[in-house]
Amino acid sequence: MAEIAIETRDLNLWYGTFQALFDVNIRVKQGMITSLIGPSGCGKSTLLRTINRVNERLGYVRTTGAIDVMGEDIFAEGVELARLRKEVGMVFQRPNPLPLSIRDNVLFSHRIHRGDEKVSRAEEDALVEDALQQVLLWDDVKDRLSQRATSLSLEEQQKLCIARLLPVKPSVLLMDEPTSALDPKATEALEALIWGLRGSYTILIVTHNMAQARRASEECAFMLLGKMMELGPTEELFLSPELPETADYIEGRYG
Repeated sequence: MAEIAIETRDLNLWYGTFQALFDVNIRVKQGMITSLIGPSGCGKSTLLRTINRVNERLGYVRTTGAIDVMGEDIFAEGVELARLRKEVGMVFQRPNPLPLSIRDNVLFSHRIHRGDEKVSRAEEDALVEDALQQVLLWDDVKDRLSQRATSLSLEEQQKLCIARLLPVKPSVLLMDEPTSALDPKATEALEALIWGLRGSYTILIVTHNMAQARRASEECAFMLLGKMMELGPTEELFLSPELPETADYIEGRYG
């Protein structure tokens, strides 16, 4: 049986006085791709941003309950947010490359997290090549690593944003609708990339695209009105959901 990479227990979250998550319980298996589906505003992205505590930047967010990542309580006293966000990388809806060269983008997080450790140019070059190879971008950009990352296509930019996370060796990749800004061909390419990363990383992906959830995930979770309704193997959830609410959503009767 697969080990559990992410586990939430009775997780509640409020934005000010508005409650967005209600007693959410989910167990995400290590090394697998799990998709989160549900209508807009149901809490999918909120849940994702809670797993690496990005929501706390807002200042008016309050949570109760527990989240364990790789067996560690992320809300425990003494948890360093920098170390947590090294362990749990985040990819957003729109690519957000830094206004730096392709090479410096890939090395950005690594340079922050290495502190005073000395790393040679050759070692950095190896990190850049390895990360870009993993996201299937190396052959396209190896001769223009000094070019500004913002000059890349949207597909290439999103691949680069994933590559930027890899040199710090995260265990978990959170992806919030990573293909929503891409055309169908680029979406297909990014889905293939994500599928290729499974096993090496635990991936939790938010998507509104039912076909994408079915194609590109091994397990699927359905959320509704801030609650976790159902979680199971993707094909089983799509073919024989346990709850009528899940069936209604999958079959397009609402959402």
